[in-house]
Amino acid sequence: MSRTALRRVQLVLLWTAILITGLCVVLVLAAWRDDRTIEKNLGAATAEVLSAGPRRSTISFYTPDGVNHNPPLGVLYPSGLTVGDRIQVEYSRDDPELVRVAGRDAHVAILPAASVAGVTWLVVGSIMTLIAVTYRRTADAEPAAPVTDSSPDVPTTDNR
Repeated sequence: MSRTALRRVQLVLLWTAILITGLCVVLVLAAWRDDRTIEKNLGAATAEVLSAGPRRSTISFYTPDGVNHNPPLGVLYPSGLTVGDRIQVEYSRDDPELVRVAGRDAHVAILPAASVAGVTWLVVGSIMTLIAVTYRRTADAEPAAPVTDSSPDVPTTDNR
């Protein structure tokens, strides 16, 4: 691998890690923004869990005006829910489809996002180091090119 190719691979790895870290930051900021939207016009209700998963759970709840809501994107911060549970939820009265489990907020998203970013940098850093060390060993193992004198052989004479 040439030095230029090595640099390009390292730059691709570096920018991949930067992109993933940026996405983790955006994820936490989006969760924070959703929480602020909910808290601006907070409503509370009891909801029934219709389907449960670690990343997405669907619920059904009634608002005080008697309207049944079943948010198509599910509930925010759904970990630990099981089908049939009756849970307390908080929602935005301006947009009842934006709903979270009561007592949970964007802080729940910080640890997973930081973990993903940290593991990404650990893996990318390890790969970059491994590639650089391999390149150096390969470069050191190659025999040095013989030194050739480009001038013609001229006999040396001592003209004193």
